[in-house]
Amino acid sequence: MTVVHEREPVTGVLRAMAADTDVCEELVRAARSRSPELARLGEAETLSHVNALIGAAEAWLTTLGGVEEHDFAAALLLGADRAAQGIPMTAVLRGVQAALTRVVEITVERSRSAGVSDAALLTVVLRLKEYGDAVERHVVNGYRAAESGTPRGAGEARARLLRRLLTEGDDSPVPSREELAREGLRAHGRYHCLVADPGDPAHARALTARLSVLPGVFGVVDGRPVGLCPRLPGQEELAEWGGEGVALVVASPVATPERLRSLYRLCVRGLEIGGRRGLRGVRELTDLAGEIAMADHTVLGTALSGRYLGGLDPADDFHRQLALTALAFLDSGRRLDRTATALFTHPNTVRYRLGRLHHLTGTSLTDGPSGTLATLHWWWALTTWLDTGTESAPTP
Repeated sequence: MTVVHEREPVTGVLRAMAADTDVCEELVRAARSRSPELARLGEAETLSHVNALIGAAEAWLTTLGGVEEHDFAAALLLGADRAAQGIPMTAVLRGVQAALTRVVEITVERSRSAGVSDAALLTVVLRLKEYGDAVERHVVNGYRAAESGTPRGAGEARARLLRRLLTEGDDSPVPSREELAREGLRAHGRYHCLVADPGDPAHARALTARLSVLPGVFGVVDGRPVGLCPRLPGQEELAEWGGEGVALVVASPVATPERLRSLYRLCVRGLEIGGRRGLRGVRELTDLAGEIAMADHTVLGTALSGRYLGGLDPADDFHRQLALTALAFLDSGRRLDRTATALFTHPNTVRYRLGRLHHLTGTSLTDGPSGTLATLHWWWALTTWLDTGTESAPTP
C-alpha cells in the first residue's frame, strides 16, 4: 500500500528522467556499451526508443492492472526496427537489459533524494522489474512479428491476400471468409487501407516490418508498403527506422474488405499527388479528395487554365510569380492582408500583382464572380497551369 501513497513522487522522477537529456543519453550509452551491434547505429536512433520506454515506464507505474492492460507499442516497435536493421535478437536484448537496469538505478537514486522511503522503493523496484520483463517479451514479439513480415512464408501469404483483395479487377471475387480469417481479417470488419511511400526496396521492406507489429495485415503490394488496420496509426508508430522522419502514408476511410479495392486505387493516386507536394506523415484520403478529382481530369484543367490564364507564359518567372500570388489570394479567403502575411510581403504588392494578372489575362480575381464555383474554377486553372512549364517556380 505504501507505493500507492508515494507513487506520485516516483512517477514525477520518471517524468523528469524522460525530459532529462543527460539521463536519456546515459541510457543510450549503457545500451550501446553492452551491444557492439547497437553501437553501430546512430545515437539518435537509440535515443528515440529510450524516450518512449521511459515514458511507458511512468504509465506502467501509475497503472495497477496486469500486463495485458498496458500499451507496449514502444517495445513492439523497438523489436520491429531492430529486426528490420538486421541486429541479432541477443544483441537487442543485451542493450535493452542494460538500459532497463540503469533506469532502475537512477530511479532509486532520485527517489531517495525525493524522500521516498526504502519500503516504498522496494515495491517500486519490483514493479519496474515486472515492467522490464514485459518490455523484453514485447521486444521479442515485435522482432519475431517483423521477421514474419518479410517476403517469405506467412509474410508472402499476406502479400498475396492483399494483392487479390486490392489490385485485381472489379469483377474478380474478393477472398473468401475463410481466407480472410486465416490472416486475421473479418469479412464484415471495417478497416482503413494504408498505402505508404515505398522509397527504395529496402526501405519498403523495413517500413512494412515496422507496420507489421501493429493491429492489422500488412505487406508489400506493387512495391509499396500496404496495410489494412482497424485504426489509424499515430505518427510515432510510423517514424522511419532510418531516422529520416515520417514517411507519407495515405489512409482511406474505414470500409469492409469488398469495398476496399476502389479505395486502394484512390490511395495510390493520393500518394502520387501528396508526394509531388512534399507531404509527410499520415494523410487521410479525404484531405486530398479535391486534388485527386482534379488531377484525374487533366483535359478539363487545361481548358480552364487556357480560359483564365491564356495570356501567361509558363516559362516566364514573373508570370509564375503572379499565378502563385493569385493562388495564395484564393487560399487566404480573397483577403489582401492575409495574402500579404502568407507571402511575407505588403498588401500593396499583392494588389499590384493581381492587377498585372488582370492586365495580362483579361480576367480579374478581385472584380469577377467570387462564389464557390468561381473560386473552384480559378483554383483548378492556377494549379494546372503551375504544374506546366518550368520545374522550379520562384518564391512569390
